[in-house]
Amino acid sequence: MSLEALAEISRYYGKNPDYVLAGGGNTSWKDGETLYVKASGTSLAEAVPDSFVKMDRKALAMIWEKKYPESSDERESAVLTDLMAARKAGEEKKRPSVETLLHDILPFAFVVHLHPALVNGLTCSQQGEKMAEEIFGKEVIWIASVNPGYVLSKIVKTAIDEYKSKNGKAAAVIFLQNHGVFVGDNSAEGIKKIYDEIMKKIGARIKRSPDFSDEKILSANSQIGPQISDGIKTFAGSTAFMQSGEVAALVKDRASFAPVSSAFTPDHIVYAGSEPLFTEANTSADIRDAWEKYINKTGRKPKIIAVQGLGVFGVGVTEKAALLALELFVDAIKVAVYSQSFGGPLFMTKDKIDFINNWEVERYRANVSVK
Repeated sequence: MSLEALAEISRYYGKNPDYVLAGGGNTSWKDGETLYVKASGTSLAEAVPDSFVKMDRKALAMIWEKKYPESSDERESAVLTDLMAARKAGEEKKRPSVETLLHDILPFAFVVHLHPALVNGLTCSQQGEKMAEEIFGKEVIWIASVNPGYVLSKIVKTAIDEYKSKNGKAAAVIFLQNHGVFVGDNSAEGIKKIYDEIMKKIGARIKRSPDFSDEKILSANSQIGPQISDGIKTFAGSTAFMQSGEVAALVKDRASFAPVSSAFTPDHIVYAGSEPLFTEANTSADIRDAWEKYINKTGRKPKIIAVQGLGVFGVGVTEKAALLALELFVDAIKVAVYSQSFGGPLFMTKDKIDFINNWEVERYRANVSVK
């Protein structure tokens, strides 16, 4: 049964940290009438047939016939309402992936959307589009940075229609700048073959890979520095701490930290925040002062605190959230290192970052992931 195959390939990638971290990525399988797409907030690593939402493809197609408000908040709210209405009977307790429309319009039975750090070394780089064409030729589609949701789906729909009109076939690979990659095929084995080829071809262009062989991640109960850890916990909540050679090089000073000082992808924003707090402070009192200034400036609490000469703290409402912040920050380091092979790092623009920070869909996903 193809739904079983969908669950299997979801677990295949979901259990591999080179492809999937936290709640990132989504998968689907479809026939003529029904799209089975990953439910928002569920884990690919633990996917079973019930992890997917049954969507009425006729109802999804009708979304393209509607005119939505220009305001992004009103538009995305209206589209979400229509997506919820497109669920088949019995699926009312599940919430479909925000990328459901994209999964539906891609003309393949199986679609797997992931955010591997290696791939994002390309998609989050200064020369990403140029290098994608050099590496893959005309066999792929490149989508410039755009807000996820309905707008992204609409732009991709136009791009795949134009590609098919020009080339007489559908593109099986779509790279999304500052986001990740979509891969489509009519079999699960075909998906694996395409992803293997993508990783092999990009990997062959990498000049340096990050080295985390000496990585140390310490729990909130560990003593880190002279009372610093305990001090941070009093105002930040749950914490986890990381040290490694890669991290030491980044926290040497503010200039060294620049390659990871902002957000590469929506996932980084959701789990690790859009802007790490870097501080030269060396006491918990001074770090608290920097923390409060950050909140006053941004209106948000930082999820990453980088302390010069010491290391990096992940912080959150739970220890799981703190560890997730560190996990995604390590991913950002990997992306930054890989991007050096393609002209250097390229962060999301401020308007794109603001959209994610204020998008209800991503707040929902973040809340579900840390419970």
